[in-house]
Amino acid sequence: MEYRIVGDNLPVLLLQLHAGEKVTCEAGAMSWMDDEIEMQTEGGGLGKMFGRLMTSENMFMNHYVARQDGEIAFASHFPGTIRAVEVTPQRSIVIQKGSYLAHFGNIETKVFFQKKAGAGFFGGEGFLMRQYSGQGIVFLEIDGSAIEYDIPAGDRKIIDTGYVAMMDATCTMDVVTIKGAKNILLGGEGLFNTVVSGPGHIILQSMPIAQTAMMLSRFIPSGS
Repeated sequence: MEYRIVGDNLPVLLLQLHAGEKVTCEAGAMSWMDDEIEMQTEGGGLGKMFGRLMTSENMFMNHYVARQDGEIAFASHFPGTIRAVEVTPQRSIVIQKGSYLAHFGNIETKVFFQKKAGAGFFGGEGFLMRQYSGQGIVFLEIDGSAIEYDIPAGDRKIIDTGYVAMMDATCTMDVVTIKGAKNILLGGEGLFNTVVSGPGHIILQSMPIAQTAMMLSRFIPSGS
């Protein structure tokens, strides 16, 4: 398999599959493909289907298998960036719902429960995220630009809600209350911040779609 990411603000992932190779995505994610590739839709069992439903994802997954060499494309759904993240037996990743685009290789996925309930209820990334492990490549759809950091052990990064797209499974996530009544009332940052502690790698997104929708709503005239 070879891949290219083309385009600017609305990128497209182009995968060149060789005969017998397979790429997996959510149902409805494929944009176009060559005739040499065929689709197989599976649920993967009630447990996996229910897990995807819990994280507001499509219950079914599509597998695209190349009978002969051919190309398949996945276009982004929002202005942003596509990132390819390598997953190995030594490195699992956790992503927020909406960031998954597709994956290639022997990848297993399951619901990732935040260890601390506050991180889910108030952190903006959701109480239930998804963990990907195994051996392969996971392609992520990032809202806006992707900014990456390596957080050392014992260090942490304070992030506004909704900006965490991915973190290594070695990281932990929590929520802290913004200190000071003046900061809360006048700072415009809400009540809580997300805190990600190392060690591990994180990818942040510069334009979360939820934040963008809130900003645009201010310019939409209210109904009578």
